[in-house]
Amino acid sequence: MKNRIAVTGLGVLSPIGSGKENFWNALINGEVGTSEITSFDTSLFNINRGGEVTDLDPTSFIQELNPEVMGRTSQLAVASSRMAWSDAGILPNTYSKHRIGVCMGSSLGNSSTLEHINDIQKNNEEINPQSNYILNTSLTNVANSVSVELGLEGPSLTISTACASGNNAISYGADLIQDGEVDAIIVGGADGISRFCYTVFHRLGAMTQDLCQPFTKDRTGMIVSEGSASLVLEDMEKAKQRGATMYAELAGYGLSGDAYHITAPHPEGAGAALAMERAIKNAYVDKKDVSYINAHGTGTKANDISESLAIYSVFGERADLIPVSSIKSMLGHSMGASSAIEAVASTLAIFHSIVPPTMNVTELDPECVKNVVPNKAIYQPVNVAISNAFAFGGNISTIVLKGVSD
Repeated sequence: MKNRIAVTGLGVLSPIGSGKENFWNALINGEVGTSEITSFDTSLFNINRGGEVTDLDPTSFIQELNPEVMGRTSQLAVASSRMAWSDAGILPNTYSKHRIGVCMGSSLGNSSTLEHINDIQKNNEEINPQSNYILNTSLTNVANSVSVELGLEGPSLTISTACASGNNAISYGADLIQDGEVDAIIVGGADGISRFCYTVFHRLGAMTQDLCQPFTKDRTGMIVSEGSASLVLEDMEKAKQRGATMYAELAGYGLSGDAYHITAPHPEGAGAALAMERAIKNAYVDKKDVSYINAHGTGTKANDISESLAIYSVFGERADLIPVSSIKSMLGHSMGASSAIEAVASTLAIFHSIVPPTMNVTELDPECVKNVVPNKAIYQPVNVAISNAFAFGGNISTIVLKGVSD
C-alpha cells in the first residue's frame, strides 16, 4: 500500500483575489475577475480582455533575490509558495532542508522578461550587463527561485507541459514523496500574462471578446489570464505527528497523451477519459464516490464538448449526478498555473463542503455535460474531487483529491 499524502498548505494569486481566504470567498460568491488588459498595449488586437493579478504585488514576498530582474512568472511562484509555506506552519527543525523539494509547473516561464528586453532595445536604451535578465528567462528559474527564497535544498524542478503543467507538477511531487526522496514538497504552477501568449491565442481565434462561458450554448471562447498557486504536500503520517492542518488528501493522478493534434483535443475525448480512468484507479476510489468534477472547461467549442464526452465515457449515466464546474468562467485561463489554482479550489471545496459555481451560464449546450453548477455555489459535502487539465500537444493530466479520514 502506498503512503498517503496530505495537503497541508495553500497559497494562491489570481484575478479574483490573492491569499486562500480572499480567493475562496470571491470564488464561491461568483466574482468575475476578467477585464481590460493593463499590462501591455492591446490596440493591435480586436480583443482587449484578460485576467490580471491586481490586488497584491508579488515582489513584496521576495527577500533573497532581486525582484527587478526576476520575470513576472517567478515573482508569482515565489509569492504563492511563501503563502503556502507559511500556511503549512512547518518549523525549521521539522524536516531537513535537503528533504524538502520544489516542483512548479509553467507553460511559458518568464517570457515577459524577453518582451521587456525587446522593449528596452526598441527604445534604444542600454541594458545593464549586470542585470542577468537572460539568466532569469530560463524555465528552470521558476522552481529555482522558490528554492532559493525559502532555502530549500531538495529536488527543484520546473515542469512545462503547457496547460497541464500545474497538475503534472503536483503529480510528480507526489511521486517524490512516495519514492521516499522527500518528506515534504511545494508543488503548483505559475504563469505571468504576456504579449506572446495573448498573441498565440488571438491568432488561433480561441479568445472571446466578452465573458468566458464554459458549457454554455452561445459560448465564444476563452480568456487569457495569469496567476499562481502552490500547495504543500507531506507524508500524511508525518503531518499527523506534527499536528498539521490537513485540508485534503492527494489520493492519486492519471496521465495520458492524445497524440491527436498540436492544439485541438481529441474529438471524442479519448485521452481525457483515459487520464480520468487512470486517476481513479491510482487513487483507489470508486467511481460512485466521486462527488465533484473541476473541469478544464475553457469555454471553447472543441474543449467543452470533448471533455463532456470523456466524462460520460468514464461515468456513464451517473455523470448527470456529479456536479461539474469551471472556475475559468471567473478567472480566465492562466495557462500552466490554471490546474494548480484549480487544485487549490478543489481542495477548499472538500475542506469547506462547497461546490464552486460556473459563472456566466445562460442556456447550456445540449452536447455538453448537464449537471453544470450554474451561477451560484452549492453547499454540500465533497468527498472525492477530480480536477482535469488538458493541454496543447495532447498533454492530459487528472488529479484526485479526497477528504482526510483515519
